[in-house]
Amino acid sequence: MADHRHKRDTEARRKPKALAVIGPLAVLATAGAVSIGVVAAEPAISDLAPAEAPAALSAATTASADRGDDPITRNENRVKATASRDLPPPSFMSKVAITAAVKNAKKQQWTTDDLNIWTQPGDKAVQLGELEAGKKVLVTGREMWGRTEIVLKGKARWVTDGYLSDEKPLTAAAGLSMEPCPDPGVESGLTDNAVYVYRSVCHAFPQITSYGGWSNHGEHSSGRAIDIMTSDVELGTAIAEFLREHASELHLFDVIWRQHIWTPVRSGEGWRSMPSRGSATANHYDHVHVSVY
Repeated sequence: MADHRHKRDTEARRKPKALAVIGPLAVLATAGAVSIGVVAAEPAISDLAPAEAPAALSAATTASADRGDDPITRNENRVKATASRDLPPPSFMSKVAITAAVKNAKKQQWTTDDLNIWTQPGDKAVQLGELEAGKKVLVTGREMWGRTEIVLKGKARWVTDGYLSDEKPLTAAAGLSMEPCPDPGVESGLTDNAVYVYRSVCHAFPQITSYGGWSNHGEHSSGRAIDIMTSDVELGTAIAEFLREHASELHLFDVIWRQHIWTPVRSGEGWRSMPSRGSATANHYDHVHVSVY
């Protein structure tokens, strides 16, 4: 189970709230206490009311005297403000509201990261488990305190907001990777499938330091091809075979190495010889070329 403090679960930040003051007379009578309370609460500048004119204060004093002193309960106000983050409003989490939300949930989205599963959006929520990245879930559209309500096995559950997508995210198969590479510039102009190939090769063969990405010629102009630069026969062959082994997961269209081509649609023929194109580069003796669908 994921750590209670991790797995894309944010701690909602309490925003300072202007504290209600009951009775202007009480404010004047307890100026020292009020000063301390203001320092502790540190309200935003926009929350501070303009100073009242002396005449207004005098009128307020008379009105307050007529109705008696009202107690100032700043500590109680702070407790109430904190408690509001602990438990959602009863109407929001009522059985009727939850049942309606689950029943009306129609939209499905994908998780883009591992997410903790919670019973509710508040601080008193209980963690029930973990939802893996790449899972399709039903969402109700209700959000509160940095969490989004989803439906799991017919029940309302909550996950951290911001990690659900309308499109299925790319996830790496065994032996492959979607972790970023040292040179992110190679990915500029590439399709998602081409990026998947680049990152997988980059992590499987860290000794390769040079790649060719998008360019305005041939398959490269579509963003679906990359060149893995190496003249080492053994290393280049290992890379080519690695690509063939994962052709299905990587959605490969072809692999070219040392004047030979391999394609998934004619995989039964193995490596097929290609006519000479002249130079070592044109014949792919100094790089492995790979393209994707």
